[in-house]
Amino acid sequence: MLLRFRAANVRSLRDEQELSFVVPQRELPDAPDDTTRTLELAGGRAVGVLPLIGIFGANASGKSSVLGAMTDMRTAVLDSYARWASRGSIPRRPFALAPKEEGEPSFFEVDLVIDGVRWTYGFELGAVRVESEWLHSYPRGHRQVWLDRDASRAPDKVYDWPGNRVKDRAQLVRRTRPDALLLSMAGTDNHPQLSPLFHWFRRNLWLINPEDERAERERYTADALSGPRAKRIRELLTVADLGITGAQAVRNQDGRLDVQLTHRTVEGETALDWRHESLGTRSWFALLGPMLLALDEGAVLLVDELDASLHPRFAAEVVRLFQDPQANPEGAQLVFTSHDPSVLGTPSGERLLDPEQVWLTEKDVHGATEIYPLTAADPGEKEDLMRSYLAGAFGGVPALLEGQITRRLLVAKEQERAAGRGRAEQKGRG
Repeated sequence: MLLRFRAANVRSLRDEQELSFVVPQRELPDAPDDTTRTLELAGGRAVGVLPLIGIFGANASGKSSVLGAMTDMRTAVLDSYARWASRGSIPRRPFALAPKEEGEPSFFEVDLVIDGVRWTYGFELGAVRVESEWLHSYPRGHRQVWLDRDASRAPDKVYDWPGNRVKDRAQLVRRTRPDALLLSMAGTDNHPQLSPLFHWFRRNLWLINPEDERAERERYTADALSGPRAKRIRELLTVADLGITGAQAVRNQDGRLDVQLTHRTVEGETALDWRHESLGTRSWFALLGPMLLALDEGAVLLVDELDASLHPRFAAEVVRLFQDPQANPEGAQLVFTSHDPSVLGTPSGERLLDPEQVWLTEKDVHGATEIYPLTAADPGEKEDLMRSYLAGAFGGVPALLEGQITRRLLVAKEQERAAGRGRAEQKGRG
């Protein structure tokens, strides 16, 4: 499970920002609840971990940058050894609104748990080389430093292996390029000690957004219609109040799968051409395959703009799936962004998300994103989170007065007319 993610000088994250799934000990409930999982750690310790986090904020406040930074870290781990050799530079996205930041390294770090053992792994990427890389383990509750890489040291001192815990160190150093992560090389070569961490990144931090790769996700869900998740996919389609009574994937003459959803009509049931399905239906269908895979694998799923193309009721049901211990027995986690505060509560006024599950993004005057938990605003125990959020009590909403857009538009229109009259008068005098 993912405990924390930190990043700096990545996309709109200029200063170091942290997203935490860990529930502070003082906030742990006396009795188990749906919003907290108790995770037993090696060394006899336990920690409360959240199954999901929702990130809210105004347009262009940096919500997507948080998820983008997480996927940037995943991509670096998976691809730096196998795919970066021919580039000549490291593909990264430093903070773009301050020229001096482009020369500074981009920082990434995660705390995670694999088989009850906590690990901390991180690195800094420069323009053409990995500036540093580190790996710490806590097998008995106390930190063990496994790897300390620093490119600023003398060539024979770049890699330090305190305790000599890692096998085949000389080979790892020899095969790792300056522009590649050692973990990327070790995982690609199936190193016996480091591969589990590499494969954690391969199985986690999958990103879903409304614009990219929807066709690929549709194909993935279509393939799943002939596998062990088929019954759950059909069930989630039929209960979604879309008038769907069945689903099947039929292979066409080109060998591709065509999805056919059966709809209830006044004359019986009719299968529509997939191209005629609504955007909402297709978006829901494309989400189902990856979502069920994450639930089955206990993986971390990232969904950008959960409310895009989905009715708020659908978004709320996704939240409930990850919250429910029976629906999510493997401890899968969800990080989503949303513009729609209705997912903060239910129609009956109950909270769908607890304050520690709600994070907000804001940009400062220099365009840098800050992310902070709603608990920092100290909401009341019975406070209506949706109403207070819309009122701007917690921040994270556009600095926009009612009617401001209309007024600004009318002013600009009048200025355009005045400029047009001025040009006409000048032309007439000429």
